Amino acid sequence: MSGGILVTGGAGQLATAIARQRPVSVIGRPEFDFDRPDSIAASVAAARPALVINAAAWTAVDAAEQAPEAADRANHGGAGLLASACCASGARLIHISTDYVFDGTKGAPYLESDSPCPASVYGATKLAGEAAVLAAYPQAVILRTSWVYARTGKNFVLTMLSAAKRMPRLRVVSDQKGCPTNADDLARACLAVADRLLALPAESAAAMALGGVYHACGQGETSWHGFAEAIFEEAARHGWPAPPVDPILTADWPTPARRPADSRLDCTKLADMFGVHLPQWRPSLDAAIAAICKSALAVAGA
Repeated sequence: MSGGILVTGGAGQLATAIARQRPVSVIGRPEFDFDRPDSIAASVAAARPALVINAAAWTAVDAAEQAPEAADRANHGGAGLLASACCASGARLIHISTDYVFDGTKGAPYLESDSPCPASVYGATKLAGEAAVLAAYPQAVILRTSWVYARTGKNFVLTMLSAAKRMPRLRVVSDQKGCPTNADDLARACLAVADRLLALPAESAAAMALGGVYHACGQGETSWHGFAEAIFEEAARHGWPAPPVDPILTADWPTPARRPADSRLDCTKLADMFGVHLPQWRPSLDAAIAAICKSALAVAGA
């Protein structure tokens, strides 16, 4: 192997965040494409990495309901093929999954030992992908995360900030709880896990013991409504419009895919096994909002 870290996901928000942290190789379409299965093993063979972080996925939750086969190719079939390629080449693998593998009915933060029960096509394909990854490569590390946002891309934070410029009042669901995760924090967590894996001989008992599923998200919790209010509270400090946000129920905002009502994740296992702790969600959000607003206002004033 030539060494180094290969990150899939192209211009996606997590892949971009990882590349901001340190030099890595990032690959995406058309070179690496889950719709072209041959490209998966070929990409790993060409890069010859020491470790792969799979940040590529079908993440359009509602669209997956109308295109289940395409979502499955990316989140399930493609993930399994990538795990097989990594196992064959000796590259370690970190695979990103989601809180949506749970239906949100537990009433407490989910542990890795809790039985998944996805309520959407997206969640079901991601769960199938987890199984495929571990079947092909038991030493792989799967990081389930939640409510990821970044300074770029498509995410709830940027959607809210954009809506604030167009609408005098907003309505946001208040009966779904979760853990917002800054992509920069998740990127640092991925790299810390990568460093630990690469520090151990691949066939050592210590390395073998680290394979499996972990939860990795911002600490603390909120609702989508609380998330929106926090976004505008911080954005207002930087001169951004901050419209009032009315709380509504999930039933008042029907979507093709059913979201979990309470997808909070317990991240104790990640801390115990890797010594990795993601920070509290609110300070990380404030830092991201400040950066977004500063950049946008600078462009507007140029």
